[in-house]
Amino acid sequence: MPAGAALNSTTKLKMVGRMSKVSASHQVMGLFAWLILSFTAAATGAVASSDAGAFYEQLARPRWAPPGWLFAPVWTVLYVLMGTAAWLVWRLHGFKQARVALALFVIQLAANALWTWVFFVWHQGALAFAEIVLLWCLIAATIASFRKFSNVAAALLLPYFAWVTFASALTFATWRLNSHLL
Repeated sequence: MPAGAALNSTTKLKMVGRMSKVSASHQVMGLFAWLILSFTAAATGAVASSDAGAFYEQLARPRWAPPGWLFAPVWTVLYVLMGTAAWLVWRLHGFKQARVALALFVIQLAANALWTWVFFVWHQGALAFAEIVLLWCLIAATIASFRKFSNVAAALLLPYFAWVTFASALTFATWRLNSHLL
């Protein structure tokens, strides 16, 4: 049986008790808060990427690189999934019980926002690749940590993990093709 799939009856009662104590409006506000936190990371990256389109177009890219317009819609969906995943963990277990998992989530969000600055503003290809590998590790740790609390929350982070895996390969390939610019 997968880890986190079987909960003993005491744990289930505590979760139901917590959810019944938290009003529906508080839960909705919590969802908005986690989404706002996730989109704050997106906005931080967006500030750095205001001129990213022009820079991205001048870079030599591997044939398998997606067009620049694809990034915004993909990231929008991923940030919604990320915020929802964190909300599920918070909603079911609260800050006190899920402190480490939620802290990992916030740390990986900060690393996520940082990558755009390193690559598009500071033009540091090697550092951007090292940073995205760190981000990949943080996402893996967050997924493992979320899985202890909610398989659904962990699963919601899998598309993000897959995209960052792809983005890591793209970062490496683009850096190597443009060592004179990065």
